Amino acid sequence: MSASIAIQVLPEAENSKELCRMVDEVIAYIAGTGLHYEVGPFETTIEGENYDQLMDIAKQCQHVAVQAGAKRVSAYIKVVYRPEGEILTIDQKIKKYREN
Repeated sequence: MSASIAIQVLPEAENSKELCRMVDEVIAYIAGTGLHYEVGPFETTIEGENYDQLMDIAKQCQHVAVQAGAKRVSAYIKVVYRPEGEILTIDQKIKKYREN
């Protein structure tokens, strides 16, 4: 892997149920990209070889939330990018915590 992003999408919603529905639609979009991803309680991490593709996915997540009914979307994005070489993968970072 040469890049990964962690994205927290926070659509404006009338209630928690609607918020979860919108976030679920964003996660379904991410799942449909075919890239390796991990859903956490605050953010979803996605990894891949193509930095530009990951940035496009981060951008599209905002559009998906709006299409799902959000009038406004806040997003927090973390990026790790190494144009030459490898980065630590999701599995390398959290495997030891899954074994418990």
